[in-house]
Amino acid sequence: MDASKIAKKRKLTDKSIPNAVLQNPEFAQDSRMYQELLEAERRLDWTMTRKKFEVQDALSRSPTTTRTLRIFLSHSTSGQTYQTTPDQVPNFETGEGIPAWQFRIEGRLLEVPNQRHRDRIPMRKFSTFIKRMVIELDRDAVLYPEGNIVEWPRVQVPHPVLDGFTIRRAGDVPIKIRVLIYIEHYPEQYKLAPELASVLGIKEESRIGVIQALWNYIKLQGLQDKADRRIIRADDKLRPIFGGAEGIPFQKLPELVNRYLSAPDPIVLWYTLNPTIPPPDRPQAWDVEVKMEDTMLKNRMAAMIQSTKESALALSKLDDEIALLAQSLHNSHVKKAFLESFAQDPAQFIQTWLESQSRDLETILGSGPTEGMTVRQEELRRSEFFQLPWVEEAVAIHHGTTLAAKGA
Repeated sequence: MDASKIAKKRKLTDKSIPNAVLQNPEFAQDSRMYQELLEAERRLDWTMTRKKFEVQDALSRSPTTTRTLRIFLSHSTSGQTYQTTPDQVPNFETGEGIPAWQFRIEGRLLEVPNQRHRDRIPMRKFSTFIKRMVIELDRDAVLYPEGNIVEWPRVQVPHPVLDGFTIRRAGDVPIKIRVLIYIEHYPEQYKLAPELASVLGIKEESRIGVIQALWNYIKLQGLQDKADRRIIRADDKLRPIFGGAEGIPFQKLPELVNRYLSAPDPIVLWYTLNPTIPPPDRPQAWDVEVKMEDTMLKNRMAAMIQSTKESALALSKLDDEIALLAQSLHNSHVKKAFLESFAQDPAQFIQTWLESQSRDLETILGSGPTEGMTVRQEELRRSEFFQLPWVEEAVAIHHGTTLAAKGA
């Protein structure tokens, strides 16, 4: 074993002061204040530890928030009648001069009001909020065979993130466009069946949110069985959901909830595109609520934990200093008691001290009154006796015995 580890100094943790000092009238006020500080420190340490675990638990569960996603629909035209001269001839090889239009779908996340500049994070691209998007063009399929349905599904492989999507088609007649957008929520949202939605009063929610809402309803109505708390009894509203059963086990609630969940309805946006006239100066906009991970709160909590670690190191250093001062106070108290005892009766003190040393020495040598008094009283009175070669060995044995006892 490494010698440095054996010789490593034990850390002092005891910050209490001797009872004799606490009971001394001269230090009564200071001692009371110190004890109150220790008690306040214990309460504060408990509170800080509890809050730290709460923050860590919140970080592990990824806090969520609801933000507003603004979607813009707009279009532009090219080669239309109002954009060309009568003598201009379309070039069918290059496409120049052919009447066409471009339909664009864009989106951005609105900033939080009164947000601090240092809390701002890079905005997510619009495509990261889209799970699937379908654009339906109301056109004659015979005249325009290039496709009237455009679909953008999110693939599993890495794909470039985009701020918007553009569809280009040839044509010079007004058309109606329907946009179906399936939003990517976090956590994933589900649509509740009408029978369950009427009971809970919610139409869309995450799976955990639905189970929690159902459990709150059960507790509010007192539907747990009085004898067996693991059984949930049905009332008039829950009986159809339970399939006509009067009760089900508690562990079957998640399975029951899954039967009444389905994919949420897409967001449907309508847009009329008339390429025969100049496009509007401003795009049409719709606001959509999106549930997403609260990155700002997560960053603040992570920074809080980081600052807590730095504070913990500083507090640990202060605790070490206080423990050293408390140990110094203990040592000073022992010295004071030693000197006061000597000052009151020097002769009796020396006699008592010699007897104590004699008992210690007998313990070291394994001898005593029953072993024939190998250490005689008259020898103990001579200083030369403690300068003999055996003293160093006896001290080493005593020190080794003490260390072994502490290790045990």
